[in-house]
Amino acid sequence: MNLKEIQDFIKAVIRSGASEVEVELPDVKIKVKTDNKTMIAESSFVQQVSSGTPVSVPLQQPFQPFEKQQITEASDVTNEKLFTVRSPIVGTFYKRPSPDKPNFVEVGSTIRSGQVLCIIEAMKLFNEIESEVNGKIVKILVDDLQPVEFDQPMFVVELA
Repeated sequence: MNLKEIQDFIKAVIRSGASEVEVELPDVKIKVKTDNKTMIAESSFVQQVSSGTPVSVPLQQPFQPFEKQQITEASDVTNEKLFTVRSPIVGTFYKRPSPDKPNFVEVGSTIRSGQVLCIIEAMKLFNEIESEVNGKIVKILVDDLQPVEFDQPMFVVELA
């Protein structure tokens, strides 16, 4: 199960209104609990170590789904619908697929849903972060090679 599939699963749980859901596959265990407006996503990734014994590594962090937000700062276009793309994981932000390639997006780029905006490296895994909306990039809030935190704003998109 890859990061995108996990994110889609968590979003489906949110939409369903279920208070608790647990899924266990050979390589991952996901448990999602909701308590009114708070959601905790708990994951355990199972790895084989040199002794051949499976090791479970628990991860727990609050999950906030992507939300449309109104952002009105002096430097922004006022009264426009803006969407903030937030980091779904902790890692290192990359603006381009490799040093000799152009950036995925620039300020002013028109984007579509499903388009790759950046890569976040986490534990030597390179995760492509895709747009969930159509629109135009208004701001890029993170510098190349900068560490990002979970739920940190990365892009501001003017919705199409």
